[in-house]
Amino acid sequence: MKSLKGTWAIGWNTFTELVRMKVFYFLLIFALLIIGNSAFVAKFSFQEQFQMLKDISLGAMSVFSSLLAILATANFLPKDMEDRTIYTILAKPVPRFSYLLGKLTGILLLLALSIVLMTGLFLTVLWLREQGVLAETRAQLAEAPTEELTLALKEVTGATFNANLFPGIVIIFVKSALLASLTLFISTFASSGLFTILMAIAVYFIGHLQATAREFWMAGGDVHWWSRLLAALVALLFPDLQAFNYVDDVIAGVAVPMGLFAQTLVLGGIYVAVYFFLAGIVFAGREL
Repeated sequence: MKSLKGTWAIGWNTFTELVRMKVFYFLLIFALLIIGNSAFVAKFSFQEQFQMLKDISLGAMSVFSSLLAILATANFLPKDMEDRTIYTILAKPVPRFSYLLGKLTGILLLLALSIVLMTGLFLTVLWLREQGVLAETRAQLAEAPTEELTLALKEVTGATFNANLFPGIVIIFVKSALLASLTLFISTFASSGLFTILMAIAVYFIGHLQATAREFWMAGGDVHWWSRLLAALVALLFPDLQAFNYVDDVIAGVAVPMGLFAQTLVLGGIYVAVYFFLAGIVFAGREL
């Protein structure tokens, strides 16, 4: 119980420190992006408006949360060592495992809050755009039969919100949590925060490209056993981040099976647990 209280205290302190570091500038950029996008898409049909708004907003949410996860996680260990905060914490009866878990908890709190704020802003802009389109539709079909007007309004509403919207946003959080855990692992053996950031960004791009590369590499019929072994090793070391990309399905309104959604959550949880476990092993043997 005492260990849990210490972990939570470290996590909350990490969260407040990250907030003070003005990381929410990401949210300002995000707000300007989707508000500017909302004004730009006014000239298109309402289906195109909602598709572009979802595409840009969800894409920006995914990129910003990923960058936030990497940048926030990469700097805390070098900063604690430079400020000698880590020595003060570990001098108390706080296990290194609890220290890492507390730091990761604080980062996940920051990511959750950031995604909640971005989601709130995104849904607000989407709802305002929907109300504008509904008003235009009512004005254009003011003299049309009631059934035609009702059908047109229902079509507008159906194009705005769909069942995939919230599962897609949840997967964005899971992906950012995976990247935070991965960056935490890299930071336990990296020589500097810059090296950690560069390595994490490299893994980010590899993770998005590995599925395409694997399909191209394994497309031939005469694939050697060592090629399959190497492909499996790459898949083990680098997470397949394309598995966490639901943006296209959300935009198209294609229903995502709950089974696939649950599998993606479990996959993300496994990646987070494995990277955190490896970080704990490396950090336990590191000389400070």
